[in-house]
Amino acid sequence: MSDIQLKNIDKAFGKVEVLHDVNMTVNDGEFVVFVGPSGCGKSTLLRVIAGLEKVTAGEIFIDNELVNDIQPRERGIAMVFQSYALYPHMTVYKNMSFGLKLKKHDKQEIDRRVRHAADTLQLTEYLNRRPAELSGGQRQRVAIGRAIVRKPKVFLFDEPLSNLDAALRVQTRIEIAKLHKKLDATIIYVTHDQVEAMTLADKIVVLHDGRVEQVGAPLELYNAPANLFVAGFIGSPKMNFLKGVVTSVKGTTVEISLPDGKAITIEHKTPGNENAQATVGIRPEHLILAKPEDGLLKAEVDVVERLGDVSYLYCTLSDGTAIIASTPGTSLATTGDIVHLTARIEKIHVFGPDGTTWK
Repeated sequence: MSDIQLKNIDKAFGKVEVLHDVNMTVNDGEFVVFVGPSGCGKSTLLRVIAGLEKVTAGEIFIDNELVNDIQPRERGIAMVFQSYALYPHMTVYKNMSFGLKLKKHDKQEIDRRVRHAADTLQLTEYLNRRPAELSGGQRQRVAIGRAIVRKPKVFLFDEPLSNLDAALRVQTRIEIAKLHKKLDATIIYVTHDQVEAMTLADKIVVLHDGRVEQVGAPLELYNAPANLFVAGFIGSPKMNFLKGVVTSVKGTTVEISLPDGKAITIEHKTPGNENAQATVGIRPEHLILAKPEDGLLKAEVDVVERLGDVSYLYCTLSDGTAIIASTPGTSLATTGDIVHLTARIEKIHVFGPDGTTWK
């Protein structure tokens, strides 16, 4: 078993508090992704788990063993960093075997582990090359291979794809997903890229200002964000937010007026009262081009981003609110057009004045 439990974790550097009361469980074999903007504390949390940073308060358990005072090398973890950190004068084989030699493993065992890892990562033909003779993606795979040969309880990845170009990031992301299934390993992965998080994770932990905003499966966070921050962070392009006012509450039926003067009527168990402020969230893919008489929103098109199968319309409402609508790639809308948009009512999200989702 390679499960991890974090209980009431706080971390401060002097007077600067970086992590606040973090509680979570990473189950054996799970691929968990920490995601959030720069400075949210995700890399610090990873380093705390690794033992590279001491917690200010709280407890860390790996396999039900309290590891707060256990050295990093004794925690059974292996880290893969954004920087490959390979020895330039060593071959791929020697880079992958170096740590095992330091621990004085048997030569045959070292050879078996290195060749097995190389086969898993499709590196066998590169074992005699040096890092300078490899592409960025191959070097990153060597860094991963160096972790694999150690047979750790837990793999920790700290933004491992940040140094790769866009195409290579996609390719390597797929390879890491396949690797997780092959190894059946417990992996914690840090990224600021929510597309990476949605692609790789069994479970996503969204962090903001050192606090856990929400934990859940990718589609759970997409379909049921806990608050405005999660709603705006998960999904690409990001969710549209419209300021509204509750104009009527009848049982669970709520009417909310929108910036254009139009109103939507939705079913919600809401704490809101008439005249309460509300924020309506609509994802770009849930907006639909409509006839003027059927439109919920009227907007002017500022920019059209044509991507082939889909075109994104970047628009402005009459009150200056910017919104994005996803339309078919065949859409004829152009800059300067006035478009009318309606929405899939069942996909609309409503957030109260405190930013939390109305259930």
